[in-house]
Amino acid sequence: MAKFLRRNWNKYSKLGKRKKKKQVWRKPRGRDNKIREKRKGCPKFVSIGYKNDILERKRIRVIRNLDALEKIKKNEILVLGNVGKKKKIEILKKAKERKISVQNMNIEKFLKKIEKQKKPEKVGEDKK
Repeated sequence: MAKFLRRNWNKYSKLGKRKKKKQVWRKPRGRDNKIREKRKGCPKFVSIGYKNDILERKRIRVIRNLDALEKIKKNEILVLGNVGKKKKIEILKKAKERKISVQNMNIEKFLKKIEKQKKPEKVGEDKK
């Protein structure tokens, strides 16, 4: 798959130099723009034919409950939706068991953090 970048993105910081989020495609509209004219030696121009193969394409699924997690197929990417802490822990434990990766969450790191927050309760000690 070709990576399509805006013209002159590497010259100016406001267009994405050293800033990956700003390295986005904008259609060239200038009269003498070489990319718009698809001249030889210039960067690729977005056009029909660059789309990925249907089998390689990934579908993004937003997960908000355990039922949605059960219906996940092989070529789907998981994104954890807007859920509370208790349900989030359940979903992530189930995903870890099924060896499913979640796009916007580091499962191992999150579950370790939750375990540290749980303090062991002292049983049988009363302060007088």
